[in-house]
Amino acid sequence: MKVGDIYQILDTLSPFELQESWDNSGLLVGETSQSVERAVLSVDIDAAMIDEYEESTLFILHHPLIFSPLKRLLWSEYPANLLRGMIRKNHALIALHTNFDRTHLNRYVFEKILGFETAECEDFVCYAEGEWESRTLLKEIKRKLNLPAMRVVGENRTVKRVAMTTGAGAGLLDGVDADLFLTGDIKFHDAMQARSMGMMMADIGHFESERHFAAALGENLKNLPIPVIIAQSINPFTYI
Repeated sequence: MKVGDIYQILDTLSPFELQESWDNSGLLVGETSQSVERAVLSVDIDAAMIDEYEESTLFILHHPLIFSPLKRLLWSEYPANLLRGMIRKNHALIALHTNFDRTHLNRYVFEKILGFETAECEDFVCYAEGEWESRTLLKEIKRKLNLPAMRVVGENRTVKRVAMTTGAGAGLLDGVDADLFLTGDIKFHDAMQARSMGMMMADIGHFESERHFAAALGENLKNLPIPVIIAQSINPFTYI
């Protein structure tokens, strides 16, 4: 199968034009005329994954391996060390990042992983309405995401409207209308802002909230005529 054929399928599923202006989704390694024998889905990629898969593999990642402008390619540095390995093995890479967040991932995690019924979905933010005791709800979310710990802003309360954005969504705080906002990578000043707004926030982890990318995408690629492999996503952090 050609890379370009798969690119068109992905573009129909989650149009690349929907990505944020600062993003770098799309075909990042390889060429559209290149033949591939398998597709490997993962949030990120590392050297072990490149070594594991044979030549002519297409990696479809959530995070773009090439994100910021590259000013040099030194084989000892990231991401050049990974790009070198991919080029040697005739691998290709497509990234589905903020466009897939918009069209699929946020809702998939909100509904299928956390079990909410979506009442509204605004751009990157999913909402659910009901009535929950906040600490009980947060303990259940922590269990479902397999979080070793959860940082929380705000006091115990009754929650009637929950919002969620996977990954690092704290920058959307000003536009969120909810009693509780779930997202990852919450910084100190994000927490202070939420506190001043009277909103609870809970840090559900960048990796932990996005690790289901491969499963969400894989549901839509079952009919490809090549094997579609869901790889073990890579969490760069350990907890001690």
